Amino acid sequence: MAGQCVLLLVGFLLPGVLLSEAAKILTISTVGGSHHLLMDRVSQILQGHGHNVTMLNHKRGPVMPDFKKEEKSYQVIGWLPPEDHQREFKKSFNFFLEEALCGREKFENLLNILEYLALQCNHFLRRKDIMDSLKNENFDMVIVETFDYCPFLIAEKLEKPFVAILPTSFSSLEFGLPSPLSYVPVFHSFLTDHMDFWGRVKNFLMSFSFCRRQWHQQSVFDNTIKEHFTEGSRPVLSHLLRKAELWFVNSDFAFDFAQPLLPNTVYVGGLMEKPIKPVPQDLENFIAKFGDSGFVLVALGSMVNTCQNQEIFEEMNNAFAHLPQGVIWKCQCSHLPKDVHLAANVKIVDWLPQSDLLAHPSIRLFVTHGGQNSIMEAIQHGVPMVGIPVFGDQPENMIRVEVKKFGVSIPLKKLKAETLALKMKQIMEDERYKSAAVAASIILRSHPLSPAQRLVGWIDHVLQTGGAAHLKPYVFQQPWHEQYLLDVFAFLLGLTLGTLWLCRGLLGMAVWWLRGARKVKET
Repeated sequence: MAGQCVLLLVGFLLPGVLLSEAAKILTISTVGGSHHLLMDRVSQILQGHGHNVTMLNHKRGPVMPDFKKEEKSYQVIGWLPPEDHQREFKKSFNFFLEEALCGREKFENLLNILEYLALQCNHFLRRKDIMDSLKNENFDMVIVETFDYCPFLIAEKLEKPFVAILPTSFSSLEFGLPSPLSYVPVFHSFLTDHMDFWGRVKNFLMSFSFCRRQWHQQSVFDNTIKEHFTEGSRPVLSHLLRKAELWFVNSDFAFDFAQPLLPNTVYVGGLMEKPIKPVPQDLENFIAKFGDSGFVLVALGSMVNTCQNQEIFEEMNNAFAHLPQGVIWKCQCSHLPKDVHLAANVKIVDWLPQSDLLAHPSIRLFVTHGGQNSIMEAIQHGVPMVGIPVFGDQPENMIRVEVKKFGVSIPLKKLKAETLALKMKQIMEDERYKSAAVAASIILRSHPLSPAQRLVGWIDHVLQTGGAAHLKPYVFQQPWHEQYLLDVFAFLLGLTLGTLWLCRGLLGMAVWWLRGARKVKET
């Protein structure tokens, strides 16, 4: 078995080794948070495997929080939109987050964010100096991230083949993947793959709402496309998504519901995983205080600072006070509410090595917002979870966590100290949750190739073969009436109706002839 795995690894990676020279690859990161972290990791991996990587990066903004600064192994091209746009964008984004924290997530608020991203894209495409510089670099491939549609337009403007990174599960974006509605839940349907009759009815109806929302999101970029692409060559975003050579999905069947995949769709969940390092000494000393009780890790993402909301902070702090475990809580100290007494077993830090702490032998539970990167890291280390989803794909992610039995979820609007304390104790005391998390970890880790090897191997394959047309089904080129066999149904319906009409006519003629023959006999 080991020999087969080695042969498989060598056979898969050999084409990359045989490449005559390193490829020039452009990665594009236009938003921040976990999206930027994922693109940073992709860039590091490709640079480490011999390619020359350049990242086009938005220098700062409301969605680019201050991460721990690290020296980059790849080249970075930074740019900024005008100051007035940054101010308006920040104001809009902060309003979006405030509404989400109050449980008022609205589609209109998301559209408002996308409108600013479209305007930001307009500003960038007008930067002739940067666009000319990128064209002169003559990149072999562009890698785009899919929250913002601008990277697709940049790749199209550069006229270069591109690969897409989907930071969430499949359901959040439609790019041609087969999605049978009988067992593949539509995004924001809050269903599982086990649907009863009314679940399937809901899923079917939700599919129309999902298509309408996708259309609205993409139409926000219409003016940008009209300004920067000449008539006759203007791309349609829904078509541009299917033009991607490959789709790398930041998930895994250890977490996701099983569904059909296309040949150019590759799971790379766990890509954020790095070699484990010892945790900082101050955190190690804190953990040691609680002995066999262990500790709970609390990290609610990079974009939303729940500590700014005094009600949420107090409820969580009061819940942690009921635990015998220590609690390491990532929260910006400068934003802590006033007149709040921190529980004795809680340590608050601005930054923490999340993956290293999840790998610590004393960890008992992970309290998370339900972001994709965080969930994949928890699965990687077999740590059960309590989720407090805020917005976006987070509620959907936590539904999968609950179905897979390695965690539970508490809606933010229902967050109370008693409820949170009860749920945390439930997860830590019931061994079934830990067992399910460990089982998921085994599934994730037992792939023949690691996520990084899959990423590099498939990109080298596309570079070696000059594209991935051989991986795309013909359905991407078919008109919609052929895709859904409407022409075949129309033909068969016409044939059936024509046959019935002909049979009716022949039967009428036969009846008429028989009646005529009977009258002749009677006379």
